[in-house]
Amino acid sequence: MGKVVLTVDDSASIRQMVSFTLKSAGYEVVEAVDGEDGLNKAKTKAADLVLTDQNMPKMDGITLIKTLRGLPQYKSTPILVLTTESSDAMKTAGRSAGATGWLVKPFDPQKLLDVVKKVIG
Repeated sequence: MGKVVLTVDDSASIRQMVSFTLKSAGYEVVEAVDGEDGLNKAKTKAADLVLTDQNMPKMDGITLIKTLRGLPQYKSTPILVLTTESSDAMKTAGRSAGATGWLVKPFDPQKLLDVVKKVIG
């Protein structure tokens, strides 16, 4: 069984592309449609990595990261942000919240896999 990656993005097409990319490399993928859905799914199925968008309805990525970091099972789980946001201020906010890394959309599938392999193997 491959490692579990929870992908959180309100864009169905991005979720589909990320899921396809990760599944092709042997990862199990759990998809969530926004931060609130991501939090609920993270609580019911342990993820080895969380890959989240920043701008989403109900709960944004930074809030999701802060909330996950407050849960014992996600204190040290890698969390990557995959977003269109590329400002230094937003990246600093992500790091402060506990993000492990920051990727900017559109993403290169091979680069995404390289980063995922680097953080969870």
